[in-house]
Amino acid sequence: MMTGTKGNTTYYRLYIDGQWMDSASGRLTEVLNPANEEVIGHVSDADPEDVQKALHSSEKAQRSWKLLPAVERARYLVKLVDRIQEEREHFARLLVLEQGKTYREALGEVDDTMAYFMYAAESATRLKGDVLPANRQGEMLMIQKVPYGVTVGLCAWNYPLALIGRKLGPALVTGNTMIIKPHELTPIASAELFRLIDEVGFPPGVANLVTGTGVEVGGALVSSPITKLVTVTGSVRAGQAIYKAASDNITALSLELGGKAPFVVLEDADVDQAVEAAVGARFANCGQVCICNEMVLVHESIADAFTEKLLERVKSIKLGDPFDESVTMGPKANGRDLEKIDAIVQETVRQGATLAAGGKRPTGDGFQKGYWYEPTVLTNVTPDMAAAREEIFGPVLPIVRIGSFEEAVSIINASELGLSAYLYTNDYRKLMQAIQVLEVGTVFLNQGMSGCMQGHHSGHKLSGIGGEDGEYGIEGYLQKRTVYLNYA
Repeated sequence: MMTGTKGNTTYYRLYIDGQWMDSASGRLTEVLNPANEEVIGHVSDADPEDVQKALHSSEKAQRSWKLLPAVERARYLVKLVDRIQEEREHFARLLVLEQGKTYREALGEVDDTMAYFMYAAESATRLKGDVLPANRQGEMLMIQKVPYGVTVGLCAWNYPLALIGRKLGPALVTGNTMIIKPHELTPIASAELFRLIDEVGFPPGVANLVTGTGVEVGGALVSSPITKLVTVTGSVRAGQAIYKAASDNITALSLELGGKAPFVVLEDADVDQAVEAAVGARFANCGQVCICNEMVLVHESIADAFTEKLLERVKSIKLGDPFDESVTMGPKANGRDLEKIDAIVQETVRQGATLAAGGKRPTGDGFQKGYWYEPTVLTNVTPDMAAAREEIFGPVLPIVRIGSFEEAVSIINASELGLSAYLYTNDYRKLMQAIQVLEVGTVFLNQGMSGCMQGHHSGHKLSGIGGEDGEYGIEGYLQKRTVYLNYA
């Protein structure tokens, strides 16, 4: 059974080798609702012994899984998508409860999860290698693309379900097996997804689920010689630790880490469109998106008009019960981040910025508990201030005035991070220049935050290596083998 009982406590178990099982230690981790800090469930807290079971199970399963034709592997994913669709609202409710996003946003995440799995399934007929001219008569040269073997997916808490689709789908369709470790803050939707994986009938060991703390469980997964590829969505600090832990075994890595996306608005931009896009790209999911607008760089000639309209738009953001359809922003997912965000705001104000909106926790009915923070806007910010330098990952938007496109580029490229950037202008020369000079993995030109399954998501500099999504993301789960065939 998926759940077990300990005293009066019902908990989710680990899923290893096609079986639901308790952790070796018997320890449990409680899961809280970030809107009110109430306990909504418990999960098994895996230890290194459980990790070893999962690794050996995945290793054994991969020997036969990789031999299945890709189209057969894809059929399992299609069946899984059908089952998710049947329980779409159920998964959305779980995401609201454990992560705090609004119900509308949660439905969107469930839809994205299905889209990731479907794109992976559809890619089964597009997997290909190369046949190249050889140097001798009677010789054929081929490049095969083959799976790595046992892979590990370490998922962040901001999109706990979609990130599994983004990693597990490509891993399985290319012939790998995968062990998923969700973040300890948001493991319940993951466990429910594995209930469907079990019901669909994936071969035992092809997909395993271990829950627990990142340091103990994640460390054991990353450092094992059985693990051949690790894909991570997380912070820069976490990525650096994983990079070091994987180095002894030269384990392949795909790291999607922190971002500090600037939102540039030049003097000829459509201000109304830019304001709407800037607000949407900052406050979606309470600012907890890696490619979120982390600071506005607005030309000084339109800064006053832009800021006035943006502040008016921010006033319309409604906090409250994420299940309420009129609510447009929920709480932060955890209290530790809330304290960090408030510290950044207060430090930036001490450095000379102006608190134009928000800057505190809301009060009143519905906000006595939970990880709430008002939509916040800081003006008169300079590039050296805390809010302009540090990744905020929350509902805080600093506004920096710039004098030129060149100044914006200089600020952006001086950052150690390079995940994404936004630019609003009607000067197509500037748009083309931005494509050439911005040191980031994704550029949004005259549009807000978006994404396509067939695109590619990757970071430059400290924002990561490798990447996910699309054809290039699928190829990230394959390594090359060169074959020389002599038929003379």
